Amino acid sequence: MAMTMRYAALLSVLLLAASGSAPCSGFSAGRSRTISRSISITHSSRISVEDNNIGETTQSTASPSRASTQRSVARIEKFARLPVWPVWQGVFLFFASRIFGEEVAAQWENRLGGRVCPNFFQAEATSPFVLLVHHRHSFSNWDAVRYIQQTFFPEGFPAHPHRGFITVTYCLKGGMIHRDSLGIKQSYGAEKRHDLKHVQWLTAGAGIQHEEMWDIEPDEQDEGKLLWSSSQELYQLWINMPSDYKMSKPNAELLEAYPVASPSSSPIPDNTTPIVMENNDATTTTVVAGDYKGIRAPIDCPTNVSIIRVQLSKDSSWTHNIPSSHETAIIYVRNGSIQIGTQRIPPHYTVYLTSQGEELSIQSLEGESDILFLSGEPLKEPIASQGSMVMNTQSEIQQAYLDYQLGKMGMPWSEKLTDEEWQQHVKKNPSLY
Repeated sequence: MAMTMRYAALLSVLLLAASGSAPCSGFSAGRSRTISRSISITHSSRISVEDNNIGETTQSTASPSRASTQRSVARIEKFARLPVWPVWQGVFLFFASRIFGEEVAAQWENRLGGRVCPNFFQAEATSPFVLLVHHRHSFSNWDAVRYIQQTFFPEGFPAHPHRGFITVTYCLKGGMIHRDSLGIKQSYGAEKRHDLKHVQWLTAGAGIQHEEMWDIEPDEQDEGKLLWSSSQELYQLWINMPSDYKMSKPNAELLEAYPVASPSSSPIPDNTTPIVMENNDATTTTVVAGDYKGIRAPIDCPTNVSIIRVQLSKDSSWTHNIPSSHETAIIYVRNGSIQIGTQRIPPHYTVYLTSQGEELSIQSLEGESDILFLSGEPLKEPIASQGSMVMNTQSEIQQAYLDYQLGKMGMPWSEKLTDEEWQQHVKKNPSLY
């Protein structure tokens, strides 16, 4: 058990290295101060930079009129991108960003992989969103360093506990293999072998332990070749739950990509993410949660949120009506650059929108753009977050870890167990939830 948890903690050390926070197991862990250097934008859009040697934050000094119906940019932030899987490619990208610029490095990262970017939100200000992590990795059978690293750093995230929130794992390339303390095994991802099941919606509720390991198979263009690579990319989002739901029954379900016409008169099947093609296929909108132009994702979420991926071709635009209750609105730019109002947003930047207004308009610029749009109604409840638990008070956090240590969420297992051995372990050490 100790060895497995030590493995699981290694990635958390990487994710939290810049913040000085204590490590814990999982995709990402804990809360951190922002990893950024300050940038302020004057009303004339001239940019001044104050380098605090920590990351990048941009804030507009022009306060929008409360009567305006348009959402505008309130603040822009750039979080640290950390080298992992493979580390050497991530280090190469770090130096490339210093020599050739961040946008060139962003293009190379999209092709090569080797970095992870945890967006450590200020949970009180970005409620109900706690954390967003962007992973982009690559595993190659010709990489000698990989086989050395495997001896002490597993390729994935061994068994670790959660309580009190929802994790949404959205695969863009490659996939994951999931096993949990409820005895559920799932395979999901963005490749043909995953049968369109590209999103996992995991409700931690009262408590669950899960293992997520990379589903490493050759990329389609490398199938049958002696030397091959396996590209992996995903988002993981942590969504806080209302206090009344924090001790609900845990569950893990997969959501399937489902193309629809817009507007659609047909009901959307359960456990799907509607995908809307518009403007002669110039824009593609994938609705994981929430509503887009009357097309609503069927996922049942106790927190009022929208999770929408938008892919835009060059010089195309995307508009969206944001519910007035969604005071929190965030955009993460995965690829390309976009424009909101008069402000250009480069790739790998996080945008916080103003809380007033219901209309949003985005324009793609130099080439194709790919963004993740998040909006939600703040819970307006106390929040306490530590490691892999998100509750309302510190005493509830302490109780969560005590329940974990007492085995109420089951007992962790080694990622090296076969499926049969894992099933036997779960039966022998059942979760109480």
